[in-house]
Amino acid sequence: MLTPDQEDSLLVSLFATAEAMGQELTQTAALMMVDDLKQYEEPAIAAALQSCRRELTNKLTIGAILQRVQAADGRPEPNEAWSLALAASDEFDSVVLTEEIQLALGAARAVLEAGDKVGARMSFLSAYQRLVDTARREGTPVKWALSPGFDPQRRLMAVEEAGRLGRLPAPVVQEYRAQLTHEPVTQDGAAIAGLITGRAAMPSEDVRAKLQLVKASVAENLAAKEQKRQAAIRERQENFERRRQEQLDALAALKVNA
Repeated sequence: MLTPDQEDSLLVSLFATAEAMGQELTQTAALMMVDDLKQYEEPAIAAALQSCRRELTNKLTIGAILQRVQAADGRPEPNEAWSLALAASDEFDSVVLTEEIQLALGAARAVLEAGDKVGARMSFLSAYQRLVDTARREGTPVKWALSPGFDPQRRLMAVEEAGRLGRLPAPVVQEYRAQLTHEPVTQDGAAIAGLITGRAAMPSEDVRAKLQLVKASVAENLAAKEQKRQAAIRERQENFERRRQEQLDALAALKVNA
């Protein structure tokens, strides 16, 4: 959220951007734009306005600004998201995913496990785009988390790659690295890491079951969170419609009395 001072600065930037593009922006329109943009980070808004000045050949609109602000939120494009989801479906591989990818993968998992990769992709892309659109509309920042596989070496590689890409903050990467490089070497640990053969081997059924429970728990928590958020949205919409109807009824009553 922008501070009051940042909102004032944004107002000035909007007038300056519009003027640079040969457009006269009214104060009312500019204030409405500030209200639509105030939930986003100031650097992202500044970069979006710069992009508008350089790229747009028509008028400055809130849609053009939001499109650029939202595209810079760090969420992968749908095809990249599907590639990450496919990698996460490999029980040995470890992948760092966004909440939207995990939820969309959950929606497509049954189709994917049935062997219909094309149908799973279509189901995933539809769910992913819907989730991303909702998150961007609400100004929800992207959240990345590790989806762990059996192979500890791949877990470490996934975490370090996510750190290089800026998807995980340095303290989180360091914490993961400390955990993954100091795991006790048990029989299952040797099988998972491939310490004997040099290749990732199948762990015991107990370890497999525990890891599957972890993944299922994460998916269930995300699904519950999404359901709660959707319920809150529906409640806000119902409250809005009720207030609007009350205003219409009051206006109608005034006209009758007049």
